[in-house]
Amino acid sequence: MSFWEVTLFLLDGFAVTCQLFFLTLVFAIPLGLLICMGTMTNFKPVRYVMKVFVWIIRGIPLMLQLFIVFYVPGILFDIQIPDLVIPLFGKQIELSARFLSALIAFVINYACYFSEIYRGGIESISRGQFEAGQVLGMTKSQIFFKVVLKQVIKRIIPPMSNEIITLVKDTALARVISVVEIIELAYLLMSRALIWPLFYTGAFYLLFVGALTLLFNYFEKKLSYFKA
Repeated sequence: MSFWEVTLFLLDGFAVTCQLFFLTLVFAIPLGLLICMGTMTNFKPVRYVMKVFVWIIRGIPLMLQLFIVFYVPGILFDIQIPDLVIPLFGKQIELSARFLSALIAFVINYACYFSEIYRGGIESISRGQFEAGQVLGMTKSQIFFKVVLKQVIKRIIPPMSNEIITLVKDTALARVISVVEIIELAYLLMSRALIWPLFYTGAFYLLFVGALTLLFNYFEKKLSYFKA
C-alpha cells in the first residue's frame, strides 16, 4: 500500500477516535457537574455515596472499566448492550454495541475526573466573595453567575485541558474491546507486514492535540482579565 492509501485507511479509524472523543465530552462535561453537585451537597447519604463512587472510578484502571461495561452485564444479568442510533446535532449517529460500551466507560470515568476539577474550582473561590455579593443585595443565582462562574471557568481551564488532551490518547484503549479506531487499523496493517503505519498514527494524535492546545491557549487569553 502507498503512503496515501495508508493515510486514507487510517483516517477511517481516526474518524472513530474523534467520534468517541467528542461524544465523551458531550456527555461527561454535564455529568461531571451533576456528580460534583452530589459530592458537595449537604445531604450526607448522597454526598458519601457520590464520594465513594468517584473514589472507585478513579481508582480502577480505565482498561478494566471497559471490560466491566462490555462483559459484566452479560455475565451477571444476561443483558447485552444493543446497537444504538442517537440523534445528535441534527444527525443520526449509529453506535455499535462495542462502541457504545466504550463510550459508557469513558463518560463515567471522565465525568468523575471532571467532577473533582469542578469541585476544586468552586471551593477555591473565597467565602468573602459570596458574602460581599449578599451585602450588595444580590441573589444566590446572581452571585454564582456574575461573580463566581467566570472565575471558576478561568481556574479550571488548565486542569480541564490536561484531562481533555489525555482523553485524546486514552481513546486508543477502546481497541481492547475491538472498537475499530486508528490504532486497531494500524495493527491490522501490521498483519500485512506493514509496521510503519503504527508509528505514523502518532502524527494524527499530535495534530489533534496541537489543535486543542491552541484552542485552550485562546480561551486562557480571553479570560486573562482575571489575573491577580
